[in-house]
Amino acid sequence: MSVFLFILLGVAIGGFGTLIGAGGGFLLTPILLLCFPSMSAHAVTAISMITVFFNSSSGSSAYAYMKRIDYKTGIILAVATFPGAIAGTILTAHVSRDLFNIIFGAFMLIFAVVIILKSRMGNSSAPTDAPGRFRAKRNLIDREGNVAAFSFNMAAGIIISMFVGLISGFLGIGGGIVHVPALVLLGFPAHFATATSHFVLVFSSLVSILVHLGDGSLTQNAAMSLSIAAGTVVGAQIGARISKRIKGSVIMLCLAVALIFAGARILYMGLV
Repeated sequence: MSVFLFILLGVAIGGFGTLIGAGGGFLLTPILLLCFPSMSAHAVTAISMITVFFNSSSGSSAYAYMKRIDYKTGIILAVATFPGAIAGTILTAHVSRDLFNIIFGAFMLIFAVVIILKSRMGNSSAPTDAPGRFRAKRNLIDREGNVAAFSFNMAAGIIISMFVGLISGFLGIGGGIVHVPALVLLGFPAHFATATSHFVLVFSSLVSILVHLGDGSLTQNAAMSLSIAAGTVVGAQIGARISKRIKGSVIMLCLAVALIFAGARILYMGLV
């Protein structure tokens, strides 16, 4: 593939990744696995994570302008992802491609089912006066004047974020495919969950990138990584703006469909 095609790929991945708050890694990783069968899982995740970083950084700037990021929660959850992100990134270097494909594909299919079940249950946003320990209350207003008053269990969010960091570093997907539905389940409105998840991805992906830089897996494919990353910066801005016109339920459905498509394909690759 030429540099131009890598940039176009980045635009598409950045747009859809930002739209659903997943950073785009869950799309790029299966594409790389399919197009480069001889590339190691560690190298694939290294390329994916630098794309996630640029995509989430660009998308977060757009969401910041829209005032949809819960910064206080985002910083806490980002710090919680650090230990797992480091461990997961190191672990990938010791896993074969076939095993990685099986784990990656199975994980995406399972989580697609979780998202579909969640969509059937409706909006679980909890009111700010909901009882419970470790419950944080939020009253957010975006740039268009939409008010989101809700509460959620901060302790549960931290535990989930620790797990997100691990799978993010190991699978090279950024972790947004877990964080967005998890935040919605905890009580976040979908649009604020998407924006806050993107903000968390900036920091968790940076930690993984630093580990990859240390072991040299990222510098081996620098041209490809930077070309795709450049495209995601543009795509992220497009995706963030489109998100203003799409309902939260549609965002979750798009995420589930994408997970099923990518997960089935990669699982098949690992089994045959």
